[in-house]
Amino acid sequence: MNSTSTAAHPVLGVAPAAPAVAAAHFRASLAFHADVSDVAAALAADGDPGFVVVDVRSTASWDQGHVPGAVHLPTALVTEQAGRLLDRAVPVVTYCWGPGCNGATRAALALAELGYRVKEMLGGFEYWVREGFAFETWEGQQRRTADPLTAPADAADCGC
Repeated sequence: MNSTSTAAHPVLGVAPAAPAVAAAHFRASLAFHADVSDVAAALAADGDPGFVVVDVRSTASWDQGHVPGAVHLPTALVTEQAGRLLDRAVPVVTYCWGPGCNGATRAALALAELGYRVKEMLGGFEYWVREGFAFETWEGQQRRTADPLTAPADAADCGC
């Protein structure tokens, strides 16, 4: 250990939260977010996954590719069309392009304000494709080779 004070380091410049506070924070985070791999596994399992996936991107983006079975509901149309397309009794998982886009967050907020139980899929469509999951386009179903930086190279999951 070097002699520099831990307070000078950005990592510990603000002390970690107490374990109970940290547990509450991380539990809450899991209530708001879903991982791409977990969503894919739930959709691939036999039976009803218990949620509906909603792609909140534009029609042009939807046509480029989307999660199989997803409902297309652009963020700007959530307030107008959610009641017609979604059942309030079924939890919703929203996604947009990727981690650099907050469209899924904005759509999740709008849906929550309308009374839906909702989570956001972390990584969005970008990580769905990068992890090698099948997707649908206007030309049919496609799949790309998994990116080894985002998906395990020789395993069904990352083990987390």
